[in-house]
Amino acid sequence: MQDSSMKTEDRELKDRLLRRYGSHINSLKLEFSKKKKKGKLPKEAKETLFGWWNVHYKWPYPTEADKISLAETTGLDQKQINNWFINQRKRHWKPSENMHLAIMDNLSGHYFMED
Repeated sequence: MQDSSMKTEDRELKDRLLRRYGSHINSLKLEFSKKKKKGKLPKEAKETLFGWWNVHYKWPYPTEADKISLAETTGLDQKQINNWFINQRKRHWKPSENMHLAIMDNLSGHYFMED
């Protein structure tokens, strides 16, 4: 007898909780079931970033002002802008041999000039 009344109380409690919090539970279920969106940027934003990249290919390091401007133009945040340029340089940028030599000359010239 006692077992049956406990089941009834449990069912009533469950029903009351579902009536009161059911919509919250459903929205949480939906939120948790969503897969994290893979970092695909909007096409227009990528076109803008590629445009900047193509103009500045020899030295594709945007200034802070450039990043702010690109963020405003594309609607992306600065972290997304930074990550896009980091990935783009790693995957697609090959500094010219002349640039390597110029950098090495500047570095070695700095140290040898002090002797």
